[in-house]
Amino acid sequence: MAVMTAPSDTQLVLSQIMGNQHTNLLGTVHGGNIMKFVDDAAGAVSARFAQGPAVTAAMDEMLFLAPVRVGDVLTVKTQVNWAGRSSMEVGARVETTRWDDRTPPVHVATAFLVMVGVDESGRPRQVPTLEPVTEEEKRRFRAAQIRREHRLAQRAAIRDLGAGEASVERA
Repeated sequence: MAVMTAPSDTQLVLSQIMGNQHTNLLGTVHGGNIMKFVDDAAGAVSARFAQGPAVTAAMDEMLFLAPVRVGDVLTVKTQVNWAGRSSMEVGARVETTRWDDRTPPVHVATAFLVMVGVDESGRPRQVPTLEPVTEEEKRRFRAAQIRREHRLAQRAAIRDLGAGEASVERA
């Protein structure tokens, strides 16, 4: 696959007004709803970049910085930061504005997701080459490489301990 794409060419923005159906017991928007919206945007941007289906392999990190309220317009800005043979990192910036006021956007969350291009059988397949052009794109590309190196090293270290299961008890 000889296609090269700049990260800025992969950008995608999705917005949705948050309603009562999105709230938790505290009356603010449930973090899981925000995570799903981020995953939806990452899925779309990675499928466009991969020129076919892409699935979520991991949510590498998600930081919640401020609460989201009913009536906020939630906007997720995504782009592919890094791409390997079959996997990609998608960065997401989540902002809110009020539906009824012209206030500056509030940065409420940041996330990094690992997506994998898949074929019709669900197996990993090659994705296009990502070519960072600007200094900001190169910085994001390198930061994504560092996150990938740390993720792989952490996985290996935990595997070597014989640990890593999510449940408390071993079968």
